[in-house]
Amino acid sequence: MLYEMNNPYIDYMGRIDTSDPKAPVFYYAGSQLEIRFRGTALSIKIKNHSNWGIVSLGYIIDGRMGRLPLKYENNYNEVTVQLCANLESDKEHELIIYKRISSNHSYSLSGIDIENGELLPVNRSYSLNMEVYGDSVCAGEVCEAAGFEGLCDPVGHESIYDNSWYSFVMQTSRNLNARIHNIAQGGIAVFDDTGYFHWPKMIGMESVYDKLCYFPEAGELTSWDFSRYTPDVVVFALGQNDKHNGITDADDLDITDPDYRRKWMDGYMGIIRSLSEKYGDKVKFVLTTTVLNHDKAWDDTIEAIKDELNAEGIKAYHNLFRRNGSATHGHPRIAEHNEMAEELTAFIKGIL
Repeated sequence: MLYEMNNPYIDYMGRIDTSDPKAPVFYYAGSQLEIRFRGTALSIKIKNHSNWGIVSLGYIIDGRMGRLPLKYENNYNEVTVQLCANLESDKEHELIIYKRISSNHSYSLSGIDIENGELLPVNRSYSLNMEVYGDSVCAGEVCEAAGFEGLCDPVGHESIYDNSWYSFVMQTSRNLNARIHNIAQGGIAVFDDTGYFHWPKMIGMESVYDKLCYFPEAGELTSWDFSRYTPDVVVFALGQNDKHNGITDADDLDITDPDYRRKWMDGYMGIIRSLSEKYGDKVKFVLTTTVLNHDKAWDDTIEAIKDELNAEGIKAYHNLFRRNGSATHGHPRIAEHNEMAEELTAFIKGIL
């Protein structure tokens, strides 16, 4: 039986474009849907647009992870693909479909077809609402490169090792039984024209944090309706890419320079102030970087930001991992994400 995507038994999570409720569009890494069903096989109707790299759709069926390669020759064409078959007909099955990677692609879904069965209500309740603003580590980029723990990334990986499911913030949300909106993008910095995202015209978090469609390859940029979701905890994880000026391809933005330090602090705090105005004074902001190598001066600056925000009445906390900024030359791998997730989970539990 074919089910439309506005069926109330489909549970969505993340910033998802539902302006056409029968064809929701997925932009952000980790955005997902969950269903329960009885049946022997399941297919989906998907229209994908890949921009670059080796792109796959992620899914979890009855606790087992799978990936569906998305072919460039199918770009913009609606196709029906089977995710699972030969299932036990008398058993209830759980399926999560999620976006493995960030702006490499966007896609819409227009139907779920279940053979010899039916859709069932999910009946899942959450204890907490989380939101994340972060970079490639929060998006889980290159995390599946086993054997490269502590090392630089493998050359020419083309996103094949990206998997948002293992990102430390996604793991933390599951540890806390929290819904999560993961606004994470590889290479992003606070300001436009800095960092690495969307070369040669860099896009910063200042132009992304309030967006639904946030990269032009996916279509017209659209604004997010903040009334749709109010988090209890916001994790703000920027600073890794901000030394890159984006113009001369040099890492020459010096956070120890008093003028730039003040400018960066004001830009960083400007986003948080805007979010605080939208969400109210009960939301808690967790400021952090990650275990990926970086200059401690960025963390010292974030500590100063935390103090200034608290002085304004905004509930801000600064998380430092045990191996903060010193564990790896390349992107954290799954083991390092596990480590960060355990520590961040404990930190958030401690402030709630």
